Amino acid sequence: MKKAYRIKKNKDFQTVFKKGKSFANRQFVLYYYHKPQQNHFRVGLSVGKRLGNAVLRNQVKRYIRQALLELEAEIKHDYDYVIIARYPARDLDFFQVKKSLSHVLKKSNLLTK
Repeated sequence: MKKAYRIKKNKDFQTVFKKGKSFANRQFVLYYYHKPQQNHFRVGLSVGKRLGNAVLRNQVKRYIRQALLELEAEIKHDYDYVIIARYPARDLDFFQVKKSLSHVLKKSNLLTK
């Protein structure tokens, strides 16, 4: 995932949390905020220390990024997203992560197809 597609600043995270909406399932919490002037979506990830050691947390983040990359054509592009991984996400493989993320996006009407 390109760096331009990532949310890094705390101010941007707080904007999505305070002004945006959220939807969740057992594995992930998705916050989203509509930004009509934006050409592509941006994503911020949050994986807490509760999930495990650094290796496991980084693996979960890689799975999420790759799943979003594969779903890129279907995701609405004028939004900022913040994805928070919950504890059960540590036990998922890549295909389960992709399925769970697409479920959350579908339920919140953020997939175009």
